[in-house]
Amino acid sequence: MDQPNTIRVLLVDDHAVVRSGLGAFLMAFDDLELIAEASSGDEAVAMCNRFHPDVVLMDLKMPGTSGAEATRRIREHWPDIQIVALTSFKEKELVEDAMEAGAIGYLLKNVSADELAEAIRAANSGEPTLAPEAAQALIQSTRRTPKIGFDLTNREHEVLALMTEGMSNPEIAEELVVSRSTVKFHVSNILSKLGADSRTEAVAVALQHDLVT
Repeated sequence: MDQPNTIRVLLVDDHAVVRSGLGAFLMAFDDLELIAEASSGDEAVAMCNRFHPDVVLMDLKMPGTSGAEATRRIREHWPDIQIVALTSFKEKELVEDAMEAGAIGYLLKNVSADELAEAIRAANSGEPTLAPEAAQALIQSTRRTPKIGFDLTNREHEVLALMTEGMSNPEIAEELVVSRSTVKFHVSNILSKLGADSRTEAVAVALQHDLVT
C-alpha cells in the first residue's frame, strides 16, 4: 500500500537494462514508488492513462514516438503529471524540444541515485531541475542571433512591402497617405535595420528572408 507521501513514478525507456538499473535506484528510497514501466512513447501515454503517475522519467530517443512527443501528449491530457527527461544526450535541440513539450526537468543518465531522487521530488513539487549541460544548452539557444528584420515596426513592414513592389518614395507616400519625408525616414530605418546599402539590396534581403508576403 502507498505511503501517504509516496511519489508514484512511471519509468519510460526502450532499453530493459536501463529500466532495471533505474528501477533499482528508485527502490532505495522509501518515498518513491515505481508503479509501471514503458518501453515506447505510445506505451508511456497508455500507462499514464492507466496508472496516472505523479512523475514520469522519460527517455527522449526511442523508436517510433519520441520522448518529446510523448511528453507533449501527456501534458496535454494530464497537466498534473510532471515529466523529467532522462537521456544520454545533451544536444540543445533535444533540450529545447523536451522543455517546449512540457518537461519540468532534464537530466543525463549519469546522475547519481540521490540526484535522481531529488529531481523527482522537485518535479512533484512543481520545481524544475536541469543538468548543468542542459542549462548551458538553453542559455546558448537564447543567445542566438535574432532573425533579420525582427525589429522592423509594422509601418516599416508596410513600407518595405511597397518597396518590393517597385514603388518610389512619392508613390509610397501617396499609398500610405503620409508625407514624403516620413517615407524617407522609414526607408532609412529599414536600410539600417536590414544592413542594406541601397533600396535594391533591402528588397533582396526582404525576399530572401521572407520578410514580406
